[in-house]
Amino acid sequence: MQQPLAAQAPALPTGLLRVIIVVTAITAAVMELIDVTIVNVALNEIAGALGATIEDVAWVVTSYAIANVIIIPMTGFLAEYFGRKKYYLASIVLFTAASYFCASSTSLWQLVLWRFIQGIGGGALLSTSQGIIFDAFPPAKRGVASGIFGMGIILGPTLGPFLGGVIVENYHWSYIFYVNVPVGIVATILTFLYIAKKPGEGTRKSQIKIDYLGITLLAVGVGSLQYVLEKGQSDDWFESKTIVTFTIAAVVGMVGFIWRQLTTDHPVVNLRVLSKGTLGVTTIFSFVAGLGLFTSVFVYPVLVQRINGFTPTMTGLSLLWPTLVGIPLFPLIGRRLSTGASPLPFIIIGMCTFVVFGFYSGTLNGQANQWDFFWAQMMRVFGVTMLQLPLINQAVAGLPPQDFPSAIALNNMIRQLGGAFGIALANTFVTRSYAQHRGDLVSNLDPSNPLLTERLNMMGGASQRAYKLLDLTVDKQAYLLAYLDTFRLVGIFFLLILPLVYFLRTKKKSAAEIALAAKAMSEAH
Repeated sequence: MQQPLAAQAPALPTGLLRVIIVVTAITAAVMELIDVTIVNVALNEIAGALGATIEDVAWVVTSYAIANVIIIPMTGFLAEYFGRKKYYLASIVLFTAASYFCASSTSLWQLVLWRFIQGIGGGALLSTSQGIIFDAFPPAKRGVASGIFGMGIILGPTLGPFLGGVIVENYHWSYIFYVNVPVGIVATILTFLYIAKKPGEGTRKSQIKIDYLGITLLAVGVGSLQYVLEKGQSDDWFESKTIVTFTIAAVVGMVGFIWRQLTTDHPVVNLRVLSKGTLGVTTIFSFVAGLGLFTSVFVYPVLVQRINGFTPTMTGLSLLWPTLVGIPLFPLIGRRLSTGASPLPFIIIGMCTFVVFGFYSGTLNGQANQWDFFWAQMMRVFGVTMLQLPLINQAVAGLPPQDFPSAIALNNMIRQLGGAFGIALANTFVTRSYAQHRGDLVSNLDPSNPLLTERLNMMGGASQRAYKLLDLTVDKQAYLLAYLDTFRLVGIFFLLILPLVYFLRTKKKSAAEIALAAKAMSEAH
């Protein structure tokens, strides 16, 4: 018996229509990915323009990551509740509007607020774009779809620092956000005209219950924890009533969120899947992977601009070339995983590479040039490439197919949370390490040392100007040592969890399980 027309699968797009759909989805995804990294090379300029410290301006990055942490696990639910096309369209509009207001911000905290809202809109663009591209291809060609999208995943973060460097060096920092506006408008029009609705999307709205309490507890818990991590050092930790208050809010929020998700019939994040397969251990690796990626990409531009004298464009280029070299690895790894290869060897290689990256980066100095940093950045790119898809693949290992979307969404949330935590940790660690190194350096400034006398004479003798220059030199050296310590800390994190790979071992998946995992990864990222 023939199915009713409404129940039949829609005809797949072909020719120019498919090209338009793929270009639209890739554009939206790349726009979001660019904005994750484009601000990193502009932090010095934003801090100077808005009268903020580097430590405070880190909130421009962190607020976006927090919004992603909150919204990413809910994208599947929201797309089902409102309908994928409506939710996708609304997310593009929100992201574009927030980009305009980011550019128009006249204070740091105004910018932080709009970055948070931008992150709420951007959180849906990546996974939903992937599902749209996947649905535009027949089953036999969905490997091609995954490859196309995988290239976009690498392209966005690659272009971000370079594009940001060119804009900041030649125009005002606000244009790193204004550039999203025309792109967002075009993506909005193309989505409205050419992205089709899925059969029955949005029709189950009355049957879906929203876990308002769970969403609130997640936002309060993550937001409060991030505030404590960011401001604890400068506010003298628990000597501050504000820090104590936010600590209590963080504990109540996170514990309440976990309790709520384990007891409600309609959780916004299905935490029950953590007890199945290797997902519980995999999330530890994803957390540290997010920490390593976000921390290294946050610290590096500040280091080379503040200490090594790189311009924003030089900084962007120094991140661009290593990434371009590493791009071909992405589809190769995806192809190997799609044939049933175990993700475990890739994960081990990626972890070990990040250990080497952390300790090697910690040996560089203030005279290092772009080529000296090239090999360190190559290791970072190689490590990220070896971890990204294999960790998603490992997240669903040993799980029943119906749990794949929940597991992937949770794994992605944990990775973003690791990134937000990493940036906060880097800020706190740099502050403490800088104070320690400065104290050590100053204690070794012996007035009777002829080398010190010679240095002062080179600076103009024992004058106020010479002592000021000496103080700036000590300051610069202390910051250099603090940033290098941060890279080593990243390496230590990866080294500490490396033994846990023992618990990631699983039996080989069947062909049917591989196909289901590939479909789930395409739809849930």
